Amino acid sequence: MTLPPDFLASIGARLRDVDADLARHYPGDRAGQPVHTAYVSGADAAKELPHEWGTAATELADRHADLLTELAGADVLARVRDTLAQRPIQDLRLDFEDGYGTRGDEVEDRDALHAGQVLATLPATVSSRGIRIKGLTAAEYGRALRTLDLVLEGAGGVPEGFVFTVPKIRVAEQADLAVRVCEALESAHGLPSGALRFELQIESPQAVIAADGTATVAQAIHRSAGRCSGLHYGTYDYSAACGISPQFQSLEHPVADHAKAVMQAAAAQTGVWVCDGSTQVAPVGTDDEVAAAVSRHFRLVTRSLERGYYQGWDMHPGHLVTRWLATFTFFRGALQAAAPRIDRYLQRQGGAVVDEPATAQALATVVLRGLDCGAFGPEDVTALAPAATVDVLNSLRERKLPTK
Repeated sequence: MTLPPDFLASIGARLRDVDADLARHYPGDRAGQPVHTAYVSGADAAKELPHEWGTAATELADRHADLLTELAGADVLARVRDTLAQRPIQDLRLDFEDGYGTRGDEVEDRDALHAGQVLATLPATVSSRGIRIKGLTAAEYGRALRTLDLVLEGAGGVPEGFVFTVPKIRVAEQADLAVRVCEALESAHGLPSGALRFELQIESPQAVIAADGTATVAQAIHRSAGRCSGLHYGTYDYSAACGISPQFQSLEHPVADHAKAVMQAAAAQTGVWVCDGSTQVAPVGTDDEVAAAVSRHFRLVTRSLERGYYQGWDMHPGHLVTRWLATFTFFRGALQAAAPRIDRYLQRQGGAVVDEPATAQALATVVLRGLDCGAFGPEDVTALAPAATVDVLNSLRERKLPTK
């Protein structure tokens, strides 16, 4: 080595600082992402909501069983019906913004207190729950913070899995303000530091590209002090702000794909989940109209999953049917493709595809996602890859499996 020791030591010290900074900003992916978020007006909050949505979804599934079987098969439909009976909603957001509107302070105060009580008593099958407040804007922040304060009062603290959604993000400073709100509410309610977390709703072009050309959403994540748990795409506000004609606004429009790709890149390896938006087409009307809406939503959910968006909004009980149907179908197909490759990787066998540790990590991750959402069980995995136990899959995901 011809380079002097003091130079090498200085490089090493700087790289250790770089590694520490990267580890702080990019701690890695976070497991446990729900497959959807069901949005319901805060005025309609009720602890019976999951059961009511599950019942309505099951009725739709029964009426259109032939079509659903054609889309995914009888086995998958049976698994979906079981899910609708036991845990139809994974994540529930009671909406006090666009889906609620302006109802007067006295009415919203009452609804906020009641919403808190409901969130505190939802069944454990609803693993995540919370509210969407009005925006942190000069015009709405007072009402937004009063509602959030009253929800916590009604709940008697922070319900298990609680998160609040901040809409209308346009500048990174709004993430700073959301952090300050969390700190103030934790102090006022006697909560532990870090008890409150929030999601940022990306529904304006300025949230994607700032005036100086930087990615606002990336700045917002890293200015959230670890409290930002997710990014939610707002389909129609974003499309409208980009000047897209209403009949062409959808989850699959190019402007939507661009925005979500930026969100995905900004959130990668940060532990922040990316959630796709909603479709405005509900499965209601004539049998033909319902069938068309069902097929459309199944296709849209599948498309999102193929692009790595594993969560999306559901605005109607009927959306639960195709949400679960498409999700189970996607992950069961992923298992068929991933398990043989995992098996070969573990046995170090050859094949048409030679996988490396990063690919093995991705293969294990998609199988673990399928297990987590209930698309299949551990026995289905080991039937295809005998050595691929859950512990082994977790080791592959963390790239800790020893090499031979």
